[in-house]
Amino acid sequence: MKYILQTDNETIEIPIIRSKRKTLGLEVKYDGTVNARVPMRAPREIIERFIREHEAWIIRKRQEWSLAGNNQDDVAGEFGERKRRGANAVDPSKILPPVETKEGKAKIRQYIERQVEYYAKIMGVTYGRISMRNQKTRWGSCSSNGNLNFNNRLLFVPKELLDYVVVHELAHRKEMNHSNAFWNVVEKYMPDYKERRKKLREYHIE
Repeated sequence: MKYILQTDNETIEIPIIRSKRKTLGLEVKYDGTVNARVPMRAPREIIERFIREHEAWIIRKRQEWSLAGNNQDDVAGEFGERKRRGANAVDPSKILPPVETKEGKAKIRQYIERQVEYYAKIMGVTYGRISMRNQKTRWGSCSSNGNLNFNNRLLFVPKELLDYVVVHELAHRKEMNHSNAFWNVVEKYMPDYKERRKKLREYHIE
């Protein structure tokens, strides 16, 4: 099983190697060959997107080996480098697709609305309109008018992480920035927010 990466100058064949690993990874060897190492059940579309997203890294790494010559060890850099593999590789089970069904959209909206109302009372803040979208870059946002926007994909994350997003956006009703004062507000109403924030970063928007 291979993926064909077509660049402006060449065609690169990338074998897709499945194993019991839990994350997606790319490997460029000293001779310029490229391997994609992926979990056994990773969907092909996710693998292909992962490769496309790191096309620039693949090209740069191959150029580095070309300039260095062929006297290197028979192991090149895995994406993000071997020492940081866990920090940069992607767990396919945490790549979240958009919510398409009416039932799914209704379910996440109902939960969000309930939690916003609950935390707003505790935090002593008001808010305006709540909007739900399949956003590509943000989990949520808060406008200067107090309108809140949340990502439908929050349907797929643990509720304690969803609640962190709610508190985060409501905290902007007190501090419209990410200053120390803002984070103090978040911590006041969610003392373990750092741990929740760290876990939320493990999830990726498709």
